[in-house]
Amino acid sequence: MKTTQTVKILGRFIVADPKVCHGQPTFRGTRVFVADVLEQVARGLDWETIIEEWHGSITHEAIAEAVHLAAQARPSASVSP
Repeated sequence: MKTTQTVKILGRFIVADPKVCHGQPTFRGTRVFVADVLEQVARGLDWETIIEEWHGSITHEAIAEAVHLAAQARPSASVSP
């Protein structure tokens, strides 16, 4: 039995395609892992530097979307009294 795997559109700039990078989230039309860019953001790299390091294959808007989606996916911390 053949199963079909479909592309998951996670946002305007982010997709998870089983045929690209083993289905890990990447920026649309690239093989740039979203996780790699988020790691660079977390290390404090300037967004312009990140864009340059990926040779302009991602944009400010794409990075902003990745940060936004990551913030939504993160479980909210509970505060104990």
